[in-house]
Amino acid sequence: MARKKTNNALPSFDKLIIPTVKAIQELGGSGSIKEINSKVYAIAAISDDMLQIPHGDKGTMSEIEYRLTWTRNYLKNFGLLENSSRGIWALSKADIDVTKLDHVEIVKAVRDQNKSTLPPKIKTSSEKIEQEITEEVDNTEEWKEKLLNTLYDITPAAFERLAQRLLRESGFFQVEVTGKVGDGGIDGKGIVRVSGLLSFHVNFQCKRYKGSVTPSQIRDFRGAMQGRADKGLVITTGTFTREAIKEATRDGAPPIDLIDGETLCEKLKELRLGVETKLIESVEIRDEWFNSL
Repeated sequence: MARKKTNNALPSFDKLIIPTVKAIQELGGSGSIKEINSKVYAIAAISDDMLQIPHGDKGTMSEIEYRLTWTRNYLKNFGLLENSSRGIWALSKADIDVTKLDHVEIVKAVRDQNKSTLPPKIKTSSEKIEQEITEEVDNTEEWKEKLLNTLYDITPAAFERLAQRLLRESGFFQVEVTGKVGDGGIDGKGIVRVSGLLSFHVNFQCKRYKGSVTPSQIRDFRGAMQGRADKGLVITTGTFTREAIKEATRDGAPPIDLIDGETLCEKLKELRLGVETKLIESVEIRDEWFNSL
């Protein structure tokens, strides 16, 4: 009987503060959330089993990702991190000495910000962080969870056609769905042109499930595409284990690009394929305009 994964072995958000700063430093001072998190996993020695622990019962975010959301926002409120509207997080200064940072002091400083001087009805910094993170996670999780559940319900053939449309909208041409039993897991093929000059033949594989793609599955797919394409692409509604990611970019082997469930959601949103972003109209009355009549 398999043991149930628990959160007990996961480091708390404050214990991830120093690894997060180190991760961004190793990335050159800035990085996307996915890049930063991947670095933190290596620095903090987070195992693949820990990475698979979900946050909540149905959310698309893992527990470690959720805790790192808290970590980044505490660092932001402490003044060590800043983030752009494009989701890039950067160190506020380049000469941060990690050896002089104390995660306990950082958490205490943020929680104590203006606490004694604020009226009772005004939120403290830590309360504001909690509200911001709750709204961020809820807004992100809600639509992605709904989208992934929709993708789980469509047929395998429909998911392959979705992948075909996604690649066409992304600039691929001659995209065909060829998946059939005994084809080594190759579900389709296409051609991508880089800068209008170089063309690469790509085989793609679709995996519509909630689990994680393993390195053995990546190796099997690479074996099937050997001699048939320049590159491979695996699209899944699930995730990839750390070893699968390493296998996909192993030196000396044909490269395989990976699109996990979260990236797939973002791409469908970007291309407006079954996902529509609505802007809420805000009506503001300009009293000064009327007063100037």
